[in-house]
Amino acid sequence: MVVEGTLILFIIIFLFLIVLAGAAIKIVKEYERGVIFRLGRLVGTKGPGLFFIIPFIDGMVKVDLRTVTMDVPPQDVITKDNVSVKVDAVVYFRVLDPQAAVVKIVDFVAATSQISQTTLRNVLGQSELDDLLAQREKLNQQLQKIIDEETDPWGIKVSMVEIKQVELPEQMRRSMAAQAEAERDRRAKIIHADGEFQAAQKLAEAGAIIAREPVTLQLRYLQTLKEVSSEKNSTIVLPFPLDLLTTLIRRDKEKLSQ
Repeated sequence: MVVEGTLILFIIIFLFLIVLAGAAIKIVKEYERGVIFRLGRLVGTKGPGLFFIIPFIDGMVKVDLRTVTMDVPPQDVITKDNVSVKVDAVVYFRVLDPQAAVVKIVDFVAATSQISQTTLRNVLGQSELDDLLAQREKLNQQLQKIIDEETDPWGIKVSMVEIKQVELPEQMRRSMAAQAEAERDRRAKIIHADGEFQAAQKLAEAGAIIAREPVTLQLRYLQTLKEVSSEKNSTIVLPFPLDLLTTLIRRDKEKLSQ
């Protein structure tokens, strides 16, 4: 009986040592840090790797230092020119100060999400719709700067904010489509008019050259004959040049007079 009692005692002590060792040995990964508290007081940060803490006296909170990709849900925004739109975004941030992220805020991820939503509504509400559609990069930088300043006391670094989608009302989309179509028609008419103007200029220059040098008209006539003769037509009717006819009549008159 004594031997059995001693054996049971050894087993209990052994199990207790195993539990004690498990509570004392901590392993923190490369992308993590362990924030240590001793009897409720902040001691410091440890990791990465293997280290020991005092069981039942020290406590540890692990903090992930990797970049977090957080979606900002669609927000109803009224722009400066009174257009109601829905805008969503994505925020990239990471923890720079694990102690501040644990001590100064209850849930830094939820807090960053709320700050991002309110900042998105405030900044875009001060912008016009054209700026929201055309100057998105500028708005992204402005959002990143404001959110980063707000989360800096929590040890959070916001590296990037990107506006993903701007959802316009159906009536506004139709109006913008009609405006874009009208703009395309305007550009097409301008291009067509410019082409007609250039063609008229070239024709005027050609007419001036022909007026100065009548022989160029004859050359053009011969070139046209060559182009027409190259086509496979059954019958070709050509006008007789009046200049040539006049020359022949003049020669006949000269011969008769002689």
